[in-house]
Amino acid sequence: MTNRVYNVLFLCTGNSARSIIAEALMNRLGQGRFKAFSAGSHPKGVVHPHTLALLERSNFKTDFARSKSWEEFAEPGAPALDFVFTVCDDAAGEACPVWPGQPMTAHWGVPDPAAAEGSEAERRLAFAEAFRMLSARISIFVNLPLGSIDKLSLQKRLDQIGKTEALDGAA
Repeated sequence: MTNRVYNVLFLCTGNSARSIIAEALMNRLGQGRFKAFSAGSHPKGVVHPHTLALLERSNFKTDFARSKSWEEFAEPGAPALDFVFTVCDDAAGEACPVWPGQPMTAHWGVPDPAAAEGSEAERRLAFAEAFRMLSARISIFVNLPLGSIDKLSLQKRLDQIGKTEALDGAA
């Protein structure tokens, strides 16, 4: 077992909901083995109020939450990234910055809860569903034997995590 801490960046377009939720979840579920960050290709500049409320209801501190550009993580002095996961369809199709150290990447698309329409309860449910999906994927990821799996097999597993239909509510 290694004591290495892996740096993980979650990317989305606005960095106001999914990527922030993923950052919080990874930092908790990773139990010190992972340090998570989040960013957006076109950050909104503010974290969605439903994101903050959901995290607070789930006993997460929210003082870390800040909507920021992915360019912060491509600059000199930025944390060396081991993994970069896109959590929305828009960011997966965009040209990403060149990440120093060539981190492993995968797309773990999750429907945008900030785009949900309907009643207040339906909108809160969309955030809860994004939280559930991200929690399931991150739980699988943090339990992978990272120290003993070859890079090709690991990339295959990362891609499979993002495509697991059972996690998306489809049976």
